[in-house]
Amino acid sequence: MFFILSKTLDFLLSPPVWVILILIFAVFTRRKRLKRRLFRVGLGLTLLFSNFFIANGLMLLWEIPPTPLAKIKESYSVGIVLTGITMNQYKAPDDRVYLREGADRIMHALLLYREGKIKKILITGGSIDITGEVYASEAKYLADILRLAQVPEEDIILETKARNTRENAKFSKEILDKKFPNQSYLLITSAFHLRRARACFEKVGLKVTPFSAAFYSYDFKWDASNIIPSARAWYIWAVLIHEVTGYVVYKVVGYA
Repeated sequence: MFFILSKTLDFLLSPPVWVILILIFAVFTRRKRLKRRLFRVGLGLTLLFSNFFIANGLMLLWEIPPTPLAKIKESYSVGIVLTGITMNQYKAPDDRVYLREGADRIMHALLLYREGKIKKILITGGSIDITGEVYASEAKYLADILRLAQVPEEDIILETKARNTRENAKFSKEILDKKFPNQSYLLITSAFHLRRARACFEKVGLKVTPFSAAFYSYDFKWDASNIIPSARAWYIWAVLIHEVTGYVVYKVVGYA
């Protein structure tokens, strides 16, 4: 139920949905003054949500900045990688791994492993259908990438049941308490998602050190193209609104 409600809320919080609904209402309303106002609001929101300069600036403020490798002085017992970065459930044939935006989560984990910054890699997350039921394991797909990179099997740990960030934390803790209790853990996920992920892991009593990957924002550099309407800006707004809302909801319900 929580999964279905979260997806419904995600749809309702989508900027394109707002603009489309406003314009539809504007087309069908018979009140001329309201019609003009709605068209103005729709135009204003379109200009706002298509402005890359504003979208990128806000995402820069929300994302947790990257950690230079040189500042990681210790070797963590386990690097915890959150899934949500493959599209195998939407793409055939199923004879390879299809990565999408966010792939730095697993690639940076591999880098950290090769640099000796983490000793083991725990990948957490399953693939879910519209009802929230797990029907496949995204963790297994990402493990295939590590195997291709010749990471030893004994250094790969899989958690295949988690459907959301709360369950990522809960089920990962169960594994770590059993196999690697009271050790050091590095939490690796997308920079925009790291605030909520860290809060979830700390809520279940697991102390983790955050490591940002898969950035949506660019370092600020003025360019005239930043104020030209951009499809990328719409996407950044959608990701940002979804994540901020998710963070607030998780806090309210006690997940983070």
